Amino acid sequence: MSALRGKHILLGISGGIAAYKSAELTRLLTQAGAEVSVCMTAGAQAFITPLTLQALSTNPVQTTLLNPEAEAGMGHIELARWADHILIAPATADLIAKLTAGLADDLLSTLCLASTAPLSLAPAMNQQMWQHPATQANINTLTQRGTLIWGPAQGAQACGDVGPGRMQEPAALLQQLQHYYQHPLPLSGTRILITAGPTREAIDPVRFLTNRSSGKMGYAIAAAAAAMGATVTLISGPVALAQPIGVTRISVESAADMLVATREQAANHTILIATAAVADYTPAQTATQKIKKSGEKLNIALERTVDILATITREQKQLFSVGFAAETQNLLAYAKGKLARKGVHMIAANSVADGKAFDRDSNALEVVWQEGSQSFPEMDKHQLAKELMQLIQQRYQHWTQSQ
Repeated sequence: MSALRGKHILLGISGGIAAYKSAELTRLLTQAGAEVSVCMTAGAQAFITPLTLQALSTNPVQTTLLNPEAEAGMGHIELARWADHILIAPATADLIAKLTAGLADDLLSTLCLASTAPLSLAPAMNQQMWQHPATQANINTLTQRGTLIWGPAQGAQACGDVGPGRMQEPAALLQQLQHYYQHPLPLSGTRILITAGPTREAIDPVRFLTNRSSGKMGYAIAAAAAAMGATVTLISGPVALAQPIGVTRISVESAADMLVATREQAANHTILIATAAVADYTPAQTATQKIKKSGEKLNIALERTVDILATITREQKQLFSVGFAAETQNLLAYAKGKLARKGVHMIAANSVADGKAFDRDSNALEVVWQEGSQSFPEMDKHQLAKELMQLIQQRYQHWTQSQ
């Protein structure tokens, strides 16, 4: 039986000459048993008509974001939820740039932002446009977020140039999509809950206590886990980061908010990875009005926050729990101490001495568990996240087999 049978495939078509190939791609997808809904940009409609795609997909073609009838039922949100997989073929340089920036000024880009489904792009453009540093930077960013890039192929182009930039043939795209679903990823069926970023503890309506965490490591781990097939829920403190592809994000503010959200989600997951830099202390009282300057010193009473990792690990015995420890000294000793004290299965410790790790694109880790440890040298956080997730998967499998 076809791996695509019954899959809801949202086929996005942007405005390039390769749009004519999308008709054949639609036909192949439906023959493979997929249910196909086509979304076209205005540019795409200059190359191929919606009527053609409607006849081949047997579904109405979506072209307009602000359709009064569809909007009455939040049609674009429903379509985003409907999709099991979004495939954009062709994906032009303009659309790729738009997705990188998080713009949502038409239906297709809005659907990509509103959906947690895996996203695949089949680039198609002039060879010089493909090789331009801006396009390559955009592709790199999208790849780090978990977007699948299929192609481009090399060869003669409609403009007369020869080089990389041709959209992959429909049969090749069908094969890649089938391969994606035929070979279960290592974490398929696993539900992973991740906390990331800092918390903010309010002093008054305009001030708060926080820390230097950027959330980059946690977001990279979320993207890596999703790329390995996991269903990922990310509980995030305030950060300036794009939501990883295929990840459900829940935004929170304070340590108390994060505890509530984590408790609500924990029972439905199998792995907890706590990367968040949660405040250890919070103001005992939050002023309802802005505190005015009144003297040379200001004393603020602080009280301990609840240890989220230790609490959830104690309450949810089914969770394989992984904690993070940011230390300025005695890295391994503190990591081993936290492993025992919090009752978790693994601790990933990183040094933040001399400005390391915080708000940087690279990191190094010392990972410890009861039976052993492993060191990861400094590297890009996205690569580090992939290697760490492979280790977590191995340790999780070992743990489940021993239960």
